[in-house]
Amino acid sequence: MTVTPRKMFEDRLKALPAKPGVYIFKNARGETVYVGKAASLRNRVRSYFGATHAFEPKVRRLVEQIADIDFILTGSAQEALLLEATLVKRHQPFFNVRLKDDKHYPYLKIDRSEPWPRVEITRRVLDDGARYFGPFASAGSVRRSLDLVKKLFPWRSCTKTITGDDPRPCLEYYIHRCIGPCASLCTQEEYGTVIRQTIMFLEGRTEEIARDLRRGMQEASASLEYERAARLRDQLRAIERTTERQVMEVRDRTDMDVFGLAREEQEAYVQVFFLRKGLIIGRDTFMLDGTAGETDAEVLRSFVEQFYEAAPYVPARVLLPVGIEDAGVIEEWLTARRSRRVQVLVPARGEKKTLVQRAVDNARESLQQARARWLADSGKKQEALQQLQDELNLPALPRRIECYDISNIQGTSAVGSMVVFENGSARRSEYRRFRIKGVSGANDFAMMQEVLKRRFWRFRRQSADEGANEGTDAGVGTVGATGWSPLPREAEAPAEYDESFGAMPDLVIVDGGKGQVSAAHDAMRNLGVGHIPLAGLAKRFEELYVKDVSEPIVLDRTSQALYLVQRVRDEAHRFAITYHRDVRKKSGMRSALDEIPGVGPKRKKALLRKFGSVKTIREATVEEIAATPGFTLAVAEKVLAGL
Repeated sequence: MTVTPRKMFEDRLKALPAKPGVYIFKNARGETVYVGKAASLRNRVRSYFGATHAFEPKVRRLVEQIADIDFILTGSAQEALLLEATLVKRHQPFFNVRLKDDKHYPYLKIDRSEPWPRVEITRRVLDDGARYFGPFASAGSVRRSLDLVKKLFPWRSCTKTITGDDPRPCLEYYIHRCIGPCASLCTQEEYGTVIRQTIMFLEGRTEEIARDLRRGMQEASASLEYERAARLRDQLRAIERTTERQVMEVRDRTDMDVFGLAREEQEAYVQVFFLRKGLIIGRDTFMLDGTAGETDAEVLRSFVEQFYEAAPYVPARVLLPVGIEDAGVIEEWLTARRSRRVQVLVPARGEKKTLVQRAVDNARESLQQARARWLADSGKKQEALQQLQDELNLPALPRRIECYDISNIQGTSAVGSMVVFENGSARRSEYRRFRIKGVSGANDFAMMQEVLKRRFWRFRRQSADEGANEGTDAGVGTVGATGWSPLPREAEAPAEYDESFGAMPDLVIVDGGKGQVSAAHDAMRNLGVGHIPLAGLAKRFEELYVKDVSEPIVLDRTSQALYLVQRVRDEAHRFAITYHRDVRKKSGMRSALDEIPGVGPKRKKALLRKFGSVKTIREATVEEIAATPGFTLAVAEKVLAGL
C-alpha cells in the first residue's frame, strides 16, 4: 500500500500553528530543498499536500522529495519575509529561486574611523560604522567601480601604516592618484575631503562634488596656486565626462532602484539601475537559479527579498516591471530598514515606465550575451552535440542543424524561416526566409510543409544541375490547405546556385510537437529526404518529439544539449518574426492607388504630395488630377475610375 505524503504528515499538519513564520522542507538525506514564508503556517503548508494533479510540475517534484518538515515562528509576516531571504541565501535550496553562485556578494567599504581611510573590497557587511556600497554582481563589476573611483579621487591604495615620515611618496603621488599622506604632503583635513568626495560620488551626489571642485579651483586661482587649480580643473572634467557616459538624467530627483527581468526557461537575469538624485550612477546584472516553472512575479519577489536582505542602502522607490506578491509587506520591511517611507511601484506610463523598459532591455541583452559566450566555448558546443546525438539516437554527430519556424497572424503575411547552425555556431550567411505562397488561411502545418518542400526541392534541383542526382523533378510542388499541388512552371527554371540549399543537414528541427513533426516528415519523404533525422521542440515543456516515438524526449534541464536546441529554436523564431513584421509593414503601406494601371511609384508620390490622401484624390475633379505633374487626362480618368 502506497503511503501518500499527506497521510505520512497528517498528524504534523494538524499540529502546525496558524501563525506567521517560515517552513522548511527537507529530503531523505536531511538537505533543505525548499524554504517558504507564510502568514499562517498551518494553511500554507497543508496546501502542498492536497490534490497533486492541480500542481505545477515543479511543485509535484518538490512534494515527492519531502521527507521532513521544520518551521520557525516569527512575530510578523515582515519578519518571516526577512528570515526566508536569509535562509535561502544560507542553504541555497534547489526548489527556491536564488541568486546564482551567491556565497557573499562583494561590496566597497570605506571605514572613516581610520585616520587615513582607504576604499576596499569586502564580502561581509558588518555593523562597524563603516560605509558600504553594493552589493555588486561579481568581483569584476566591483573592481571596475573601484578602478573608476581610484582614477577620479586620489585616496591611498597602499596598506602601510601612515606616519608621515617617509622621505618621498610612491609613484601614485606623481601620477596624481594619491595626495601623499605618507610623506606629509597633505593634511588629514585635505585627505578627509578626498574621502568625503569619494563617498559622495558613490552616493550619486556628483553635483555637490562639482560645486566643491569649482569653489576650490577658484580659491586656488585667487591664491595664485595655479598648479593646484589645474589639478582640480582636470579632476572636475574627468568626473563630468564619466557622469555623461553613464548617466541618463530623469526629472524625478528621488532615489530609486529600477529592476528589469529577462528569462529563457531555466535562465533568468535581473538588471538593476541605481538612480540617485535623478542620475543613473551605476547598474549591475544578477543571474538567478531555480526559476523554471515560476512566474515572473515570483522570480522578482524572491530576488528583491534576497537583494535587499544584504543591501546597505535602500532608496525611496523600487520600480518593477510586474507586480509581486506581498508588495505591501515588502514595502513595510524596506521602510523599516530605511527609517523612511519606501514605495514599491509598477509604473504604467511616463518616465518611470521608460526606465523600467530600459532595465528590461538591458537584462535581455545580458542574457543574450551570456548565450553568445556559451556559443563561443568550443568545448561546451562539442559536449552539446554529443549529448544530442546520444539522446536522439542519431547516426552521426549533428554538425549541421537546420531549424524552421512559421510566423503569421491568422494566416495573413505568412512567412517561414530557416536558420543554420554548424558545429554549434550560427551560420547567419546561410539563413533563408520564405514568403508563403501556396497556403490560404491559418494552417501552420501546411505552411511548414511548403517551406520544407521548397527548401529540399532546391537541394534536389541543384544536385541534378551538378549531375549528382539523375532523378526527375516531376513531383515537385507546394502543399496548400486542400493538399498537394505542382509548383508553378517558373519555379522549375534553373536557379542560381545557393550554398545553403546545396548542403544536407544532419538534423532538422521544427518548432512544435507531434503534429508539426508528422507534417514535416510527410513533406520531406515526398522529396526523397525522409531519412534525414527530424525532431520537434515543443516550447511549453521544452520536450523533443521524434517520429514513431510516442513519448517525448526530455533533456536534462541543465544539459548543454537543451541549451543548444533552445538557442537554435529561438533564433529561428526571431528570424521569422523579424521577416513577418517587415512583410506586414510593407503590406500595410499599400493603397488603392497601387491597383490602378498606369500609376507607378512616381505618379503615386506626385498625387499624394499634391492632395495629401486617397480620400482627397477621390473628391477631386478629373481636371485637377490631370494638372498633376506627369499626368494626362486619360490617366486622370483611370485614377477616378479606380478609386
